Amino acid sequence: MSISSEMGHSHVFLGSDHQRNERRIWLVIALTAVMMVVEIGAGTIYGSMALLADGWHMSTHVSAMLISALAYLYARRHVHNARFTFGTGKFGDLAGFASAIVLALIALIMGWESILRLLDPVAINFREAIAIAVVGLIVNLVSAWLLRDDHSHHHHGHAGHGHSHGHAHDHDHHHEHGDDHHHHGHGQKGGRDNNLRSVYVHVIADAMTSVLAIMALLLGSRFGWTFLDPIMGIVGGLVILQWAWSLLRVSGAVLLDFIPQGEDLPEEIREAIETDEDRITDLHVWQVGPGHHAAIVAVATPVSRDPSFYKARLAEIHELSHVTVEVTVDKAA
Repeated sequence: MSISSEMGHSHVFLGSDHQRNERRIWLVIALTAVMMVVEIGAGTIYGSMALLADGWHMSTHVSAMLISALAYLYARRHVHNARFTFGTGKFGDLAGFASAIVLALIALIMGWESILRLLDPVAINFREAIAIAVVGLIVNLVSAWLLRDDHSHHHHGHAGHGHSHGHAHDHDHHHEHGDDHHHHGHGQKGGRDNNLRSVYVHVIADAMTSVLAIMALLLGSRFGWTFLDPIMGIVGGLVILQWAWSLLRVSGAVLLDFIPQGEDLPEEIREAIETDEDRITDLHVWQVGPGHHAAIVAVATPVSRDPSFYKARLAEIHELSHVTVEVTVDKAA
């Protein structure tokens, strides 16, 4: 048995826009936090429950966005920490998952408060409430603009990530016998940054809440339909809950190394490797960061070949940033 392994290669699997996204999120946090402080301060001074409620509502979004910002910071600071054996690229998915839970809680609280308000209506200062909602909407639209481009994004061309096949994945295990490695892991294709997406969803959820509130308040002030405000709150809560569930599923799938429906990366690998002679006996693919995937490929072949031979066949699949190839000589293959 001969084993060749080239060490010292890169395990940097951060998204291509990691630092830019991190800067944008800190800007959005600063903008939202200033608005939050102004609303809570003004609400306290002028005795406005509407201002206070909106201010504290914004504070929950700021808390969730802080999770994402700190995840970017931690992932970047520990990117070369060898104890993270597959890099820190998954921190964003962990933050996205946590942020989605916060978003779901916000939706449930919104719905519950709206039901209470529906059962026990209170007088609404329409002019003040509309002004608050409009200012809140402006802040959210500016925040959404800062996070433009890449919220749930694009499957970008991954060639720009700097992890081309020749140097970033070099664990060559050339086994001349029938070893079987059972490493569990499957993955999700694409350059989606679930961390940035979670912040974008928070911002859009807040903007939608403001739009629904403005509609309800305008109609309420015009026709006296005060019941519209809590009804819009319930509708908004249900929509946000659906977004939170979607974000939980997507980020959770990455954390659990699950292959989503429609994922074709394993099929691409099989098409690139398998021939009449060569067959894959074990294949594991999983996401290690936005736009970065790792793979373990065990190949049975009747002819003794170096693992680099099979790596060359995978060179066109740019989503693969870390590949381990095991070659087993099998005369019956």
